[in-house]
Amino acid sequence: MATAPLRASHARWPRGSTPLALIVAASIALLFAFAPAWRHKTAIAGALPLDAPLPTTVPPGVVLRVGDPINKWIFQHNGWDKKLPFRIEWSEIGGGPDTTEALHAGALDVGSGANVPPIHADWSGIPVRIVAYRRLADAATQPSWVIGVSPQSHIRSIADLKGKRIAFSPSQVQALVVLETLKAAGIRQSEVTLVELPSNIGGDVYTSALASGAIDAAPLASGLVAQRYLARFSEDGARVLKHPPFRDDGLFAYVPETTLQDPGKAAALRLYAQYWGYAQAWSNAHPEELARGYYGQARGLKFADAMIQVRALGPVSVPRDWQDGIAFQQSAIDILAPATRRPVFAADKLFDRRFQTIAADAALRGNP
Repeated sequence: MATAPLRASHARWPRGSTPLALIVAASIALLFAFAPAWRHKTAIAGALPLDAPLPTTVPPGVVLRVGDPINKWIFQHNGWDKKLPFRIEWSEIGGGPDTTEALHAGALDVGSGANVPPIHADWSGIPVRIVAYRRLADAATQPSWVIGVSPQSHIRSIADLKGKRIAFSPSQVQALVVLETLKAAGIRQSEVTLVELPSNIGGDVYTSALASGAIDAAPLASGLVAQRYLARFSEDGARVLKHPPFRDDGLFAYVPETTLQDPGKAAALRLYAQYWGYAQAWSNAHPEELARGYYGQARGLKFADAMIQVRALGPVSVPRDWQDGIAFQQSAIDILAPATRRPVFAADKLFDRRFQTIAADAALRGNP
C-alpha cells in the first residue's frame, strides 16, 4: 500500500506549547543541518575497529556519560557504580529527541530509549550501535501504549480515527504506534492529519492537547499517563482505546560509534552492559523497592501511582539472541521510512553483536 508523506496540521495548541514546539523544531533542523559534519568526525586516529574483540582492561581515568535515570537510581541504590573501574557521569536525559540532541553535541556516551530513537539517530547522521536490549516478558498481553481519545472527537473505535487529527512525533516510538495502528485498521496515512508534536517538550503535552481538543487522538503510555488522563477527563468524554495487536515494547541501550572506537570506553561499555543486565534482573525481583525508591523518593509519586508505573514497564526479559530485536527494528524502519521520507536500511547494522550475550548472561545470574 502506498503511503503519503507526513502532513502537518495547523491545529490550535494548548497554551504555552507552541513556543516549546518551535524550539524543538529549530533544534531538530540544526541537528540535520550539521549531521554530515558529525559523520566525518567518526574517523579517529588509533580508533578501535568496530569488529575488533572488545578490550577487557579499562585504563585509568575512563568516564562514561550515561543518560538513563532509572539505571542511575538502581546502580547507586545498590552501590554498583562504586565497584566499577571507571566513573559514570549520570544524566537525567530521557526520551528520543533529547538523547539524540545530547549524542549530536557529544555530551553522552550511552543513551537509553525505545526502538525508534536509535533508528532516528542514524537518519540524523549519528551512527549508533545497540549494546543491550530488553523486552517485556509478556508483550502479547501487556501493551505499552494505548490510543488516547479527545472528549470532543466522537471516536468510539479505532476505525473512527479516519479523518481525525493524530499527534505524531517522528523521532519517538509514538510515531510507530500511530502508523502501526493505521496500517492494522486499513486507514491510509492520507486519510488522517498527523500533527507533528514531540511528547517531551514540556509538561503533559499530549494529554493537554487531547483535553483541549487541539488533536483528536494520541498514543499514550499505558501506565500512569493513561490512567491520569482518564481520571481527569473521563467525565468529559475522554477515553483510551487498545490498539490492534502488534508489538510496542522494547528498550535499548545504544551508543555512538565514536564511543566504541575508544578502546578505554569500549572496555568500560563491556562492563556497563553486564551491570545493565543485573539492573534488569534486580528490577524484576524488587518491584516494590523500585516503586518506593525511584518513583516515590526520586520522582515524588505516591506508592499506588508508582506501582502502576512499575507494573506497566515490567517484568522484562533480556534475550540472549537478538534476532527478534533485529526483526522488530526492521519492521519499524520499513514502516517509518516511507512515512517520514527517510531511507530504508538493514536493521542489523544497528546492533553490535559483540555485546549480544553480555547483558543477558548477567540478567540470568541476577547479581554481580
